[in-house]
Amino acid sequence: MLTGRGAFVGDIGFPHQLHMRIVRSPHANAVLRSVDVGAALAAPGVVAVWTAADIADLPPIDFRDAAAEALRPYRQPLLARDRLRYVGEPIAAVFAPDPYLAEDAGELVSVEADVLAPILDASGAPGSFAAGRSTEALVLQAGYGDVEAAFATAHAVVVVNLTVGRHSAVPIETRGALARFDAARDVLELYGAAKVPHRNRDALARAFGRSTTAVVLKEGNTGGGFGVRGELYPEDFLVCAAALRLGRPVKWIEDRHEHLLAANHSREQRHLARAAIDADGRILALESTFYLDQGAYVRTHGARVAEMTMAMLPGPYRIRAYRSLCHFRLTNKTPAATYRAPGRFESTFVRERLLDLVANRLGLDRVTVRRRNLVAAAEMPFSRKLNALGTDIVYDSGDYSRLLDKALTSIGWEPLQAELRRRRAAGELVGSGIAIFVEKGGLGPRDGARVAIDGTGAVELVTGGSAVGQGFATAMAQICAATIGVDYRQVRVVAGQTDRIQYGIGAHASRASVMTGSATHAAALKLRAKVLDVAASLLQAGPDELDIVDGLVAHRDRPGGGSISLAAIARHLMPDSPTLGERDPGLTAEGWFRTDHMTYPYGVQIGVVRVDADTAQVTVERFLLAYDVGRSINPMLVEGQLVGGFVQGLGGALYEEFRYDERGQPLSVTLADYLLPTASETPAVEVLVTEDAPSPLNPLGIKSVGEGGINGVGAAIASAIDDAIGLPGAVTRLPATPERLKALLSGGAQRQRSVDR
Repeated sequence: MLTGRGAFVGDIGFPHQLHMRIVRSPHANAVLRSVDVGAALAAPGVVAVWTAADIADLPPIDFRDAAAEALRPYRQPLLARDRLRYVGEPIAAVFAPDPYLAEDAGELVSVEADVLAPILDASGAPGSFAAGRSTEALVLQAGYGDVEAAFATAHAVVVVNLTVGRHSAVPIETRGALARFDAARDVLELYGAAKVPHRNRDALARAFGRSTTAVVLKEGNTGGGFGVRGELYPEDFLVCAAALRLGRPVKWIEDRHEHLLAANHSREQRHLARAAIDADGRILALESTFYLDQGAYVRTHGARVAEMTMAMLPGPYRIRAYRSLCHFRLTNKTPAATYRAPGRFESTFVRERLLDLVANRLGLDRVTVRRRNLVAAAEMPFSRKLNALGTDIVYDSGDYSRLLDKALTSIGWEPLQAELRRRRAAGELVGSGIAIFVEKGGLGPRDGARVAIDGTGAVELVTGGSAVGQGFATAMAQICAATIGVDYRQVRVVAGQTDRIQYGIGAHASRASVMTGSATHAAALKLRAKVLDVAASLLQAGPDELDIVDGLVAHRDRPGGGSISLAAIARHLMPDSPTLGERDPGLTAEGWFRTDHMTYPYGVQIGVVRVDADTAQVTVERFLLAYDVGRSINPMLVEGQLVGGFVQGLGGALYEEFRYDERGQPLSVTLADYLLPTASETPAVEVLVTEDAPSPLNPLGIKSVGEGGINGVGAAIASAIDDAIGLPGAVTRLPATPERLKALLSGGAQRQRSVDR
């Protein structure tokens, strides 16, 4: 990829292919009266123009996993039928041999609709989604213990009203899809699928009434996934339907305006939360009622974000009673779904804000309050009496206090506080903040892999995993190579190709290293055993007397003894080999890994910020990411994952937000309006990776790292801003933009003048 040899979906093309462009709704909420495509059909080069009537036989987009039956009426149709529910909703699809001709023709499609007032506030009164259906699709509840008794006997109660703004991933590569129907083989191919290609294959097969062997998804290089890319959207189904019906390959590439308008948004939640505490700052109970803004439809994730928010809100703390109530509501905004650490970025912000207020209420140090509430290492495995993604929450291993101590030492906490006090005395607005969190990874229940060695000694690892820019191929090659006893550069990793392996979990929920890595380890162990068995007969030794080093099998205790290469062993196992004997031909093995529980890595994040008193602009001067990964397969990849996550968290904390006007018109559909952090706003991140608590749930001790870097960034930066401006609990909304901080500074100055008088 660095040399320009990567192949993205935009780089792929077939003879006689058509290009698709989408006509999108200009209204946030309207009754659709008519769609006139006559002028578009008459435009030069146009092959077809579709509206909902042309694909009436195709169902709405289904959920990736089983979801509540109550959510099914809220699924999105491929093209709008009788209602328009957000600006950017697909109304018509135009097909032409040139993308510009298709786009020009799309402008000729005439849409008539009766505009309605939009619903834009999920925490307001629910409205009507359709006849007999409220915009409150679900009310979810989770918890344990006697919450009422805890609040009734508490020494004090702290209360917050917090909002996390709507933002999402903006990957370098926008969405794209290229479908081709190979009539000779009766196979529908889709290029550009990412993240969960096997599950997407299954969904497409169901929609088109085809067998899973007659639908093939092919993943190329991916310019970032982060939860947003890889889900199935209307455009993916439309290019497939067009390839089948028009008999030509069909390609669609999203422009940046479309991406900001129509790809999944995420995060928008409002929490009314409170904590009951004793006189020493120990949390007796935690309660949160929150409103999740789902946008116009429920997409493939179902209610996962709501479930993860409720499940992970208690975090690393020993909370005796807990209750969370989620109002899962639809609005007239772009549909929302998962984005890196879904539900955890939000819940960590809420929980850590409460901890800061507990410290302020009791006059205690923020670190002291956290330390008093942390689950102890001796309590591991720690059962949370909650459920997440169909599994019971049991923290598998961890020493949270130890990581906290290491983080404080690494950043020099006490000298840092002295320096910040000195700078504040000199008139600077500077402060520090801290957040502690638990992540989750390794969602099961199972994954498989296949390893083979050919007659040249090349090793091929075929997985159902997915490479979305996280270094998947390198990590899997390392696991495979280390287990067998070869150089990792000899291993060719195949991923994201549904015709090469029948089952796969893809790359989501931080699964890849734990699940696919463990399956790879299992397959490589089987292959290693097969190698040693064959070599033993050829070298006249017992398998336990042999070892594999750099692709050679040799006597472990006799360096000068005979040896044989893996390539030679593979040749001995060819079907026509005279030495094959009764063995099955081929040097290959398949391995599976199964688990009933997820792994739970954890982290401590510490930030130092400076606030400009005049502009209220926040500058992050230092940021420490401390993370226990269980076991690190590749330290450079781990650090890269953490730092990349931090930058995305920085965007959500200070810059990124999708805003709408009172008519539901989006105001953040260019990169001039939707602000991303650049290198200028990003500090040199300090990374501390520990391996103090390997997971007992898999043979490698891996816990996962993909979402740890982003988790606590919003909470830590909010805490640091409070410290800088001297107003505990001041930051109640993310992103903490200059406009919002300017209002806080003005309000704080007014309150101080009132006190002085």
